Amino acid sequence: MLQCISPINNSIYVERPYAEASEIEQVLHAAQLASQSWKNTSVSERAELCEKLVDAFVANADVFAEELAHQMGRPIKYGVGEVRGFEERARCMINLAQEALADIELPKQDGFLRFIRRVPIGVVLTVAPWNYPLLTAVNSIIPALMAGNTLVLKHSHQTPLCGERMVEAGKEAGLPEGLFQLLHLSREQTSEIIRSPIIGGVAFTGSVAGGAQIEAAAAGRFIPVGLELGGKDPAYVRADADLSFAVENLVDGSFFNSGQSCCGIERIYVHADHYGAFVEGFVEITKGYVLGNPLDTSTTLGPMVRTSAADFVRGQINEAVKAGAISLVDPSLFPAHKEGTPYMAPHVLVEVDHSMRVMTEESFGPVVGIMKVNSDEEAISLMNDSDLGLTASIWSNNVDEALALGNQVEAGTVFMNRCDYLDPELAWTGVKNTGRGVSLSRLGYDQLTRSKSYHYRTKIN
Repeated sequence: MLQCISPINNSIYVERPYAEASEIEQVLHAAQLASQSWKNTSVSERAELCEKLVDAFVANADVFAEELAHQMGRPIKYGVGEVRGFEERARCMINLAQEALADIELPKQDGFLRFIRRVPIGVVLTVAPWNYPLLTAVNSIIPALMAGNTLVLKHSHQTPLCGERMVEAGKEAGLPEGLFQLLHLSREQTSEIIRSPIIGGVAFTGSVAGGAQIEAAAAGRFIPVGLELGGKDPAYVRADADLSFAVENLVDGSFFNSGQSCCGIERIYVHADHYGAFVEGFVEITKGYVLGNPLDTSTTLGPMVRTSAADFVRGQINEAVKAGAISLVDPSLFPAHKEGTPYMAPHVLVEVDHSMRVMTEESFGPVVGIMKVNSDEEAISLMNDSDLGLTASIWSNNVDEALALGNQVEAGTVFMNRCDYLDPELAWTGVKNTGRGVSLSRLGYDQLTRSKSYHYRTKIN
């Protein structure tokens, strides 16, 4: 039985039975059957139905905000923002599809017709996480459908209602039967489905360990497997940065969603010229957060998703402090902070180094370490000292210098003067243990299609 334990009060908020073998078989068969006709529909027909799906989904934004607060703890005042992000990404990918899926024309050769066509890979399995349950899921759902595939969604046990609401929106939009379906699955069942010959590709967002399990299940299948995994994303504040702007935005990048973002800021390197003022300003803004019940509209920092996740972050912090780190924010400033619960105050650590787990291991919580550096070279070396590489940000007023540094940073996306953001027209990808593959942008369609070449001799004599 799937149980969603609400971080608000540790009560069971949603309970669903896992799919039985007969239901799984029925869903996969329906998806396979639907793919035969859907792949032959025009891109414009697909776009019309996908637009209707988005319309139906975003019409319930206020309901989703409350459900998100209950399921994963995000303050209710921010829930509608994720629905808007869902809409932005979905409509962007719909608009990009016509060009991205167009035939690739080759130079003319007399007597021959030659081109490359992108064709669907069949049934796509999307395995979505809880931390941004709408945004991460839509990254593959809409592009997969627009590419002519059918889709089976397995959403996190922490946010099952998100998956149900998306499929309901698809039904309301009039999607053909079997085109977009949901299964509540255990990890073992998920692995079993990936091994099924009916599945033509997998899109997974989650932990590095989870990605390894997905990859193991797909071994020998020779199907596309997109893996968007962890992040330990760094920021570098150069000597020429706009200090107040960098402070304000990096606080938000560190603590939004209680730090539970794969592209959130987890470590900051500040040039010595700015270090003291940066830390002072950073701490001051951090103290202004309101930790509390996410259903309260005054709350700006909700609980972490579960007590065990908060305990993991507390463990990193305690180890770092024992090794010499200094915590600059007193948890007593946050009355809701309580050991043994998901409610955790934001932490700002200085006197940290890379011998500490908090600076090298993904935290996924409201903690950030800040280090002083004396040069660009030192900052780049520290930024790249990680087995993860999703995003990195450079704070500077010199575009040319920032571009030169960006070429040295090992990350899928490099920002200048912004962070913790995803532009759907850019490729979302990573390096090292952050995973493999690309979602969003025109390139995102390459992973959800396969290339098929046409070489026709039109003149025999």
